[in-house]
Amino acid sequence: MSPATTLAAGARLAGTPLAAEDVSDHRALIISLFVVIVLVTLGITVWAGRQTRNAVDFYAGGRQFTAFQNGLAVSGDYMSAASFLGIAGAIALAGYDGFLYSIGFLVAWLVALLLVAEPLRNSGRFTMGDVLAYRMRQRPVRTAAGVSTIVVSIFYLLAQMAGAGVLVSLLLGITSDGGKIGIVALVGLLMVVYVTIGGMKGTTWVQMVKAVLLIGGTVLITFLVLLKFDFNISDLLGKAADNSGKGSAFLEPGLKYGLTATSKLDFISLGIALVLGTAGLPHILIRFYTVPTAKAARKSVNWAIGIIGLFYLMTIVLGFGAAALVGPKEIVASNPAGNTAAPLLALHVGGTGSTWGAILLAVISAVAFATILAVVAGLTLASSSSFAHDIYANVVKKGRATEKQEVAAARWATVAIGIVSIALGALSRDLNVAGLVALAFAVAASANLPTILYSLFWKRFTTQGALWSIYGGLVTAVVLVLFSPVVSGKATSMFPDADFHWFPLENPGLISIPVGFLLGWLATLLSKEEPDAAKYAELEVRSLTGTGAH
Repeated sequence: MSPATTLAAGARLAGTPLAAEDVSDHRALIISLFVVIVLVTLGITVWAGRQTRNAVDFYAGGRQFTAFQNGLAVSGDYMSAASFLGIAGAIALAGYDGFLYSIGFLVAWLVALLLVAEPLRNSGRFTMGDVLAYRMRQRPVRTAAGVSTIVVSIFYLLAQMAGAGVLVSLLLGITSDGGKIGIVALVGLLMVVYVTIGGMKGTTWVQMVKAVLLIGGTVLITFLVLLKFDFNISDLLGKAADNSGKGSAFLEPGLKYGLTATSKLDFISLGIALVLGTAGLPHILIRFYTVPTAKAARKSVNWAIGIIGLFYLMTIVLGFGAAALVGPKEIVASNPAGNTAAPLLALHVGGTGSTWGAILLAVISAVAFATILAVVAGLTLASSSSFAHDIYANVVKKGRATEKQEVAAARWATVAIGIVSIALGALSRDLNVAGLVALAFAVAASANLPTILYSLFWKRFTTQGALWSIYGGLVTAVVLVLFSPVVSGKATSMFPDADFHWFPLENPGLISIPVGFLLGWLATLLSKEEPDAAKYAELEVRSLTGTGAH
């Protein structure tokens, strides 16, 4: 058996470790590529760290990035393990219904572009909390914003950690739980190093490099898949449907979300969460502060839409190509959630049993690993920045912290968040990463988006409304997730042997997002606080014109 074949077989045979003598040559290649990726990104981080001299450099990269650079970095931040691994697997196993993730992730950018990007860049300095606290009581609102940012970021980090564990386990033949947890811990350690040393400058450059690698790798696999079908999309879809075992239903709506009334509601919930979630994601919001002007922020979103749109179009070929060439049985045997569909597709289009196939598998997997590293760094930076700037500097120290103290607090927060993420990532290593990210979108849309929109566009909005909106949306979303089939009650749950779920939907967005908006509105109406009309007028002018913006 050739090394490449052994890799695939090892992925299929759970519990059977790969023989070292069979895979030594190609495993050396795989490890070498991973090491190169890590060393290059660490080199960028150290270089950027030497240029990080103050809080503006650490939080916002000195506001020195161009619209194109930031658009590329935003793309790198957004095209996560969920996009590359999770969506390809979802399409390969669920067909048309899996592609709904791609549609939702892309359409969500219109909300961010039209409603959030420019006003947020004009109104804040480093974090979402700056915008919310501008015309409200500083300490309670900043505390709420910091808590929400950290919770949303940790939900998103779970997906990246799960993707890393699956990916490296597949390539190195690691089947033990201890080995997979060790991989998750390694990713957590690397993300702590990236953020503590490089700050926003290092993270941004790593995300730009990763975006170029990911688009390049995806274009290559897309080309090779289409080449096998003489660039006939109809033939590709037909073979995928035949190979899926579902026939024509594989290409039609309803295979996953149309079977029952509950699954139909789950589809609506997923769609709402995906479309509204992007505009509330902390690691996306802080990217708008890295450019010098609001105009550049808007242009960077335009660049991001183009790059991300190209990528999500190619996920059609990745997912249906995996169904056609790899087959759902091999994908599920490798990983029940389908997270290994893209790497296995790379192996097949390169030629199972050939050196080229193993090389392609190694390259694509190294690119996916770079994707995970870049995204976890961005998420960790968002949450640690919010803790340091909103909670430590403005709540604990009441605005009297020095920049040096603030940056030090952010670095210590990075370590703490890394430890929490490693622990939770180890528990979620067998869940579909696209589904995990959808949960993060739901939490962000429930807690952050209502408060941001009310703050920017509703004159009467009060501190009490902001607190009810953030905490109400956040608690509702998290509680519904904890008691959903994602955590218990199914073979694919986080705790498959337990069943304490009572909420039937896998995504809470259908309930929690309206709750966030409703509580913000209701609390404002019930509040005896008089909103500061002058402050709102000042915020409105600043958000729309950029006058007085940092």
